[in-house]
Amino acid sequence: MASSSKIRIMISSRCNDRFPLGDPDSETLSQIRGELKKEIENVELFGKKLFEVWINESAPPKAANWDSWDTCLEAVTDCDILLVLSNGNAGWAGELGHVGICHAELMRGLSEAPGKVWLISIGNVPLKKGDKDYEPNKKFQDYVSKQNLFRGSEAKTIKDLKLRVNEALGDAILNLTRKGSRESGRGKYSTGDALNWSRMDFVSRQGEMIRVLREVLKERSDAIEVGADVAVSVGGSKSVLFKPTAIPSAVTVAAAREMVGQPFLRDHEIYDGLKSIDAIGPVHLIGCQKTITESQAIRLLGFPDATIVTTPYGVYVADDIQKIQMLLIANCRDETTTRHGVQRLFEWLDQTGEGAALASRAASRRKIIKAISEERREDSRGATVGGAKSARKLKKR
Repeated sequence: MASSSKIRIMISSRCNDRFPLGDPDSETLSQIRGELKKEIENVELFGKKLFEVWINESAPPKAANWDSWDTCLEAVTDCDILLVLSNGNAGWAGELGHVGICHAELMRGLSEAPGKVWLISIGNVPLKKGDKDYEPNKKFQDYVSKQNLFRGSEAKTIKDLKLRVNEALGDAILNLTRKGSRESGRGKYSTGDALNWSRMDFVSRQGEMIRVLREVLKERSDAIEVGADVAVSVGGSKSVLFKPTAIPSAVTVAAAREMVGQPFLRDHEIYDGLKSIDAIGPVHLIGCQKTITESQAIRLLGFPDATIVTTPYGVYVADDIQKIQMLLIANCRDETTTRHGVQRLFEWLDQTGEGAALASRAASRRKIIKAISEERREDSRGATVGGAKSARKLKKR
């Protein structure tokens, strides 16, 4: 598949299981995959066949040092679109306790390029304790459930299944074309807007970066402006307040890094703004002009004991004690790359289901800064009363 000039599609599923489930006279998934391969490869656009479909039944033989497991996982890596027909059966698992091949293919696809994975649910095989397949199948079904992948309605007939496959492919082509267009539109960093941004001083560049971050957030359908910040819905929750800021050079440059510092230390100052629109948070959206690593993110946070993950857009930082969250967007070199980074951020939140976790932490963060804000008000009132008493004593003297 690696040398193909066509759009490469892999169909992952069990082979010998019948569909629909429980019908002994129905076709096997292997037979249905063969039909899908033929139908998809016969599709033409402007008189040209564009698709090549990989299924293990028709794959050419490999050298003796390749086993079927390696071959299937290599196909996952090589394909442009991975269609997973999931019936909850993990597939061949080798030794007891191992994950099945269908489970492994989905994991490989999601870990390498989640944007190319489309999952189509065709029901779940029943789990029966004591069966030799119970453990791998349970692991697989639990894994699919935790990924929270959008899969549309469950296909219950072969006609439904083929319709879901066609819908998934249409959606995949549209999405991947748009992503490719955004990538090609970025151009080189030595020309155009990227060069113009590089000519700016730190303050001007930071202002431009923040302006674009705010604009992208404001363009979302449910956006609410709160001063310099923007609240949007994430993970189906109420509005989450995002605080945009930017590091206008490499994170290793102290002068640029210190322009951001540790912004979460002043979160309590915006509690009134949160309360005015009944939002949760805040979450810090930080544009980085150049790259950002996990170790650099740890230094920004100030301590290592947190969730710190390299993502398609940059680095995600979440502290589960204080509920601090920072979303660090890498390579914000110009308006296009900055917009693209924020778009990839929200795509990642949707694809991984992390949006719900982000919103949950943001709700807890609001409670924490409410307590800090109220405590500081009490301290301020106490200081004012104490000062007034001291002044009266001095007058009496």
